[in-house]
Amino acid sequence: MKKLVINVSRFPIRLGQFLKFASIVSDGVEGKALIANGEVRLNGELEFRRGKQLNPGDTILVGETNYVCNSQEK
Repeated sequence: MKKLVINVSRFPIRLGQFLKFASIVSDGVEGKALIANGEVRLNGELEFRRGKQLNPGDTILVGETNYVCNSQEK
């Protein structure tokens, strides 16, 4: 399994926005379909709400890649 850390400048960010920001999907329609088809796990649980707000440290699993939501602030 591959792990990628995605630095986000503003939190909270919605799941659908994160999928586009991380270039997992090209647009909102593709993101909506990915989520609706049960292909996205948030912190290990299936997530069906594209409006779900993410916070620093949340993990998003899509396929064989685990994305970690990270804050750019130090």
